[in-house]
Amino acid sequence: SIDFVLEGGSIESDGAGTILTTSECLCNPNRNGGLSKSEVELKLAKHLGAKRFLWLDSGYLSGDDTDSHIDTLARFVNSETIAYVKCDDKNDEHYEALEAMEMQLREFRTVDNKPYNLVALPMTKPIFKDGSRLPATYANFLITNHALLYPTYDDPSDKIAGEIFKKLFPKLEIIPINCLRLIEQGGSLHCSTMQIGA
Repeated sequence: SIDFVLEGGSIESDGAGTILTTSECLCNPNRNGGLSKSEVELKLAKHLGAKRFLWLDSGYLSGDDTDSHIDTLARFVNSETIAYVKCDDKNDEHYEALEAMEMQLREFRTVDNKPYNLVALPMTKPIFKDGSRLPATYANFLITNHALLYPTYDDPSDKIAGEIFKKLFPKLEIIPINCLRLIEQGGSLHCSTMQIGA
């Protein structure tokens, strides 16, 4: 056994050795005693075979109790493409942090030293429960063997997100799943599942 806390939503892999994650989550003292990035990288390299690490230092969603799990913010589509949450409303509390995250994503390079193809996912309108905003996000999609399930929230952006996913994953069936009840628990589709490789 290893003395290391690692939730499924805290790392994202491109399947070719690159890990995408957030420093707010994996280096948080409430998980791993405040391990440094290099210490975390050593553990992930040893136990998961990771070769490259992309650390996001900005980006969060209000109501998220995971210290910025990557599966709510940015996801690999393939080894050259990352889909990420973008906020266009300058008056939204997320605007500055997500803009800083986008700028950092633009600095990342693929294993071939090329910029990633970045695809922006829309923000939902704010959803509240008991006066607190919930972390609704389209980035919390779930890929299965033959389909992509994506969360919907009775929001005009649901259809926009669906069209984006159809373009990104043309070989998969794109299935919307209403997650208004699920998001009240603090997470959405990817958060509520345990993935097992085919």
